Amino acid sequence: MTTGTFTLPLPRWEDSTVVVEPPGDEPGAWSGAPSSIVADGHVYLAYRVRLPIGEGRGIANVVARSADGLTFETVAEVTKEQFGAESLERPALVRTEDGRWRLYVSAATPGTKHWRVELLEAATPEGLATAVPRVVLAGDETAGVKDPVLHHDAYGWHLWASVHPLESWDDADRMTTEYATSPDGVHWTWRGTALAPRPGEWDARGVRVSSVQVDGDEISVAYDGRATAGENWEERTGVARGKRRPDGSFGELTAEPGPPLGSPHTPHGLRYLSLVELPGGRRRVYYEATRADGAHDLRTELI
Repeated sequence: MTTGTFTLPLPRWEDSTVVVEPPGDEPGAWSGAPSSIVADGHVYLAYRVRLPIGEGRGIANVVARSADGLTFETVAEVTKEQFGAESLERPALVRTEDGRWRLYVSAATPGTKHWRVELLEAATPEGLATAVPRVVLAGDETAGVKDPVLHHDAYGWHLWASVHPLESWDDADRMTTEYATSPDGVHWTWRGTALAPRPGEWDARGVRVSSVQVDGDEISVAYDGRATAGENWEERTGVARGKRRPDGSFGELTAEPGPPLGSPHTPHGLRYLSLVELPGGRRRVYYEATRADGAHDLRTELI
């Protein structure tokens, strides 16, 4: 694989370890879309389990815990039935400053291309399994919203989410990344487009921020992109960068030049990067990638 000029910690594949196997061995059977944090001396990983279209699609979000970042035990699981959803997509796992646990769940409205984000909150990670959901990013008849990535700092809460246009059924796979801010992580104000597709490039059809790293007033992100509708579900990974505005919010992101990062297995999907910083300063990256049989597994590498 080629990493081009990227400096954000990125996977190399050769050094990767599978941490969650897919639920099947065919295309459309996926374990992935990870969201990871470090808390109380453990790595916590939230991820999505998906079956092929016609067999259930995104059936569950799982929260798991690990002492070494490699071997995980499940501590909570929520299913699409709990949300009245046709499918679940990438969750976002967050620990608040006061020690509470939040899981932002992407849920598909049955019979439509619409997505919304609902929030579960509990005193413990185990409590997320029975928490009562509430909608925090509703979308509307013109746009579906899913796959949020969150960051909290002295200026408040920041969120980057994948937004899909709903005017045309055939174009609903198109996506931009929109940016929002919040005082509490619950009530959000949209601030504009953070990252948009680039005509003629490998990400011309859609872009989705997957991981955010903030260093002072600088922001670097990994993002998923695709050039065509046929590459839906097999996005590859690029890097974009931006800066903080005077009011503490973040501005537009600019994609780095160069080819994307992909799996060595056709059709080369490598997406949903999630980075955690470990004690001692090293980092671990989690991501979803295409296997030789077309299924997707959840992998990790120590950077």
